[in-house]
Amino acid sequence: MAKNIAEQIVEMLKNANVKRIYAVTGDSLNHLNIAVKKSSIEWIHVRHEEVGAYAAAAEAELDGFAVCAGSCGPGHVHLINGVYEAHRSHVPMLVIASTIPSEEMGMDYFQETNTIKLFDDCSHYNQMITRPEQVQRTVQTAIQHAISKKGVAVIGLPGDVSELNAEEATTSNKIFKTNPVIRPSDDELKQLADLINESKKVTIYCGIGAEHSNAEVVELSKYLKAPVGYSFRGKMAIQPNNPNEVGLTGLLGLPSAYHAMHEADLLLLLGTDFPYEKFMPVKNTIVQIDESPERLGRRAKLELGLAGDVKETIKALLPLLKEKTDINFLNQQLEFYEKVKENQLIYVKDRGTENAIQPEFVAHTLDQLAKNNAIFTVDTGMCCVWGARYITGTGDRKMLGSFNHGSMANAMPMAIGASLAHPDRQVIAMCGDGGLSMLLGDMATIFQYKLPVKLIVFNNRALGMVKLEMEVGGMPDNETDMINPDFAMIAQAMGYTGKNVHHPDDVESSIKECLEHNGPYLLNIFTNPNALALPPKIEFDQVLGMTKSMAQLMLGGKMEEALDTVKTNYKHIKDLL
Repeated sequence: MAKNIAEQIVEMLKNANVKRIYAVTGDSLNHLNIAVKKSSIEWIHVRHEEVGAYAAAAEAELDGFAVCAGSCGPGHVHLINGVYEAHRSHVPMLVIASTIPSEEMGMDYFQETNTIKLFDDCSHYNQMITRPEQVQRTVQTAIQHAISKKGVAVIGLPGDVSELNAEEATTSNKIFKTNPVIRPSDDELKQLADLINESKKVTIYCGIGAEHSNAEVVELSKYLKAPVGYSFRGKMAIQPNNPNEVGLTGLLGLPSAYHAMHEADLLLLLGTDFPYEKFMPVKNTIVQIDESPERLGRRAKLELGLAGDVKETIKALLPLLKEKTDINFLNQQLEFYEKVKENQLIYVKDRGTENAIQPEFVAHTLDQLAKNNAIFTVDTGMCCVWGARYITGTGDRKMLGSFNHGSMANAMPMAIGASLAHPDRQVIAMCGDGGLSMLLGDMATIFQYKLPVKLIVFNNRALGMVKLEMEVGGMPDNETDMINPDFAMIAQAMGYTGKNVHHPDDVESSIKECLEHNGPYLLNIFTNPNALALPPKIEFDQVLGMTKSMAQLMLGGKMEEALDTVKTNYKHIKDLL
């Protein structure tokens, strides 16, 4: 019996080593669904397509490629947020957007959306299949774009086309995962070496583009006596086994990395497209090395911008360098970093009170009890801060989040994808109560597939980061408070263990119980809503804004809340200033 187009596509996906498709099935997707049922690929029935896209993005970041799908109309629109996440994070993902019958296109038909227009801003490749002769070339080209350009490829697939008989093409149906060696030219390397050799104080700052270069970065830093800072996405790879690391900078960072970057004569930006211009120095010499040359110079004023893989560039550069002997600059930065870490531990020792447990204490305890190869997913907002500052890189751990797109509600869906792709590893989702509420329904997906995901809810009963943004802007926070359901009871209603933690004394034993539990578990921890997360560099206007907002709270009759905020955060502000 001849195979249809849906079966042909599934066969190609199987040959591309696809293990699962995340989707909500329906009408135009049904032929693809049945083709998947006949294959070894698993159809993961999420409750919301956005969750499917996030889950696929997590799998793609961990394993190099993943697939999600959505049926016509609302199914496409629901995918968009997670698709943007994957594309902005530069992870290879294929989206199959099944559409209305082809003869109805352009007729304002029920659930009609224009997939080309809809996905154009969040894809490298975005085409519609309308004839059997296109299928093999289009699918192969789409996957090739996704893995080679590191982003999203979209295939529009009308439901009626998916059931047509397949036709073989004469072009290739194989996927080519190339691994070229990319580094600057010899002349460019000499220019870089001259700059480094002439500079007394060098700081290295690494992003996710240096993920596979830990050993080379450490060797370079030892040779140059250079402190090493890193971005949030770069932390898990660059922090481990690195005696010269000084932490991360940016909105979630620490004063030590900020200080090391600004005190250097020469700053080397390796594999980072660091977005926060205000944290970037302006007086020292800056060199940027990135695989994508179009990113060079858009965040900082560069002396030199070079295209290259970080690992290969460092290997080619080292023979051209003169080893530095002056260790004063490095020692100064490391000493400052030790003081910063001591201050961080002071916050950890403050465990909080009933229903106001300090989130720093929770995150630190979680870090101590989690396995060395755990996969963490973090919700955008305060959970990102606690993850950035208190979850330690071991070399085997991973941390996934919406670091570029900055979307709420990503932690739980990403944990679904991570757990399906790596069932042998501990997967921990650090969820905000706002984020978890937004896509709450897919807690049922965790139970349906018996995923041993651990949901740690930092329940501060507020949109904490937004509240802080309003306060430092001089505004009293408004409509950031949340009246939450009992998340532990919701977990129990969905079929798995849920537990509330109200007292600091119960945190360690509860986290231990959660992590050791065989199966999914939700731990709902009532954290301090006034815990503050300030960046490593505080502007006077921010302090003034916080003062104004506290005064307005007092005038508005919220004296107790204002005083609690001031008491909780006075030491944080004092230390950072």
